[in-house]
Amino acid sequence: MPRNTFSNALIALIALGCACWPHGTRAQTLKLRYGQAYSAARSIFSLPVAIAEREGFFAREGLKVEVLQPIPGGADRQIEALHNDSVDLTHVATPFLIRAALGGSDAVAVAAEFRNPIYSVIAKPEITSFAELKGKLVGLADEYGTITVSTRRLMALHGLKRGEFGARIIEGTSGRLACLRRGDCDAVVLGQPQDLIALDQGYRRLGDSTEAVPELLYTVTAARRSWAEANQEAVRRYVRALAGAFKFIRDGANRDSVVRVVMESTNASEKIARQTLALFFEPERGVLPERGEIDLAGLAQVIAMLGDTGAIKPPLPAAEQFVDLQYLRAAGVQ
Repeated sequence: MPRNTFSNALIALIALGCACWPHGTRAQTLKLRYGQAYSAARSIFSLPVAIAEREGFFAREGLKVEVLQPIPGGADRQIEALHNDSVDLTHVATPFLIRAALGGSDAVAVAAEFRNPIYSVIAKPEITSFAELKGKLVGLADEYGTITVSTRRLMALHGLKRGEFGARIIEGTSGRLACLRRGDCDAVVLGQPQDLIALDQGYRRLGDSTEAVPELLYTVTAARRSWAEANQEAVRRYVRALAGAFKFIRDGANRDSVVRVVMESTNASEKIARQTLALFFEPERGVLPERGEIDLAGLAQVIAMLGDTGAIKPPLPAAEQFVDLQYLRAAGVQ
């Protein structure tokens, strides 16, 4: 074969091979450090990132993501970890992001992880109503977080006012369940799968948070704005991988695979894992975003809730202040 013909054929073969490679693997592998509190890692709130990692969505985008947890100190330390260069991206509940940003942090949300969490008030078996919690001890989360704010609203809706029950602040769903099991707490607020596990063990559900609050934006992936600007390609790849994970989770054909990840992440039984996903999707309750898109109206609702509690002062800031949508837009998500 003449040299020119051979060279042309070789170039064409290489080009064809490159075109067949999965998106993202053509580029250099990029490393990311993702922060997670222990309480999130052992709950359903780890699901989107766990799926992205275990089902290969990060790898397809040419990412090597190291999930770092627990971050000492819990949820209030997530943003601090961005600033001390412990992590590049972090899972964080929106109230903590908002308060940090108003305090001077340049951290912003780059993708949504959970929209509308379902938190249950779970009580000892002998307690059958909210009224019976008067004078009792209830295990709550951070006083200014959406979990506790929505729980207090739920209790007020059922006639139980602030001051009519004792409150103990306990970090993480697992910690609150432990308080209930020890008998130290008469009731606690739990997410999945711990609320379903407690019900299976004979404890009683009095109500859930979605009765009392409108749709909101609960947890996001956050990064420092300055870091994201300097690492745009890595953030775009992360957002694309997360979008793929959400699509995978929502596809009923993948239910068995998602159940296995829930079981591995939370130590739940198959029965509880399937009940958790049925709670989210049968019928659809808007717990998860479609592809990681940020619901600005939901974020505005969190800001309003923080304003109602006095955690932030008026005039209340706009939701746009706490997000950077350019990466979602570049990924075709928002």
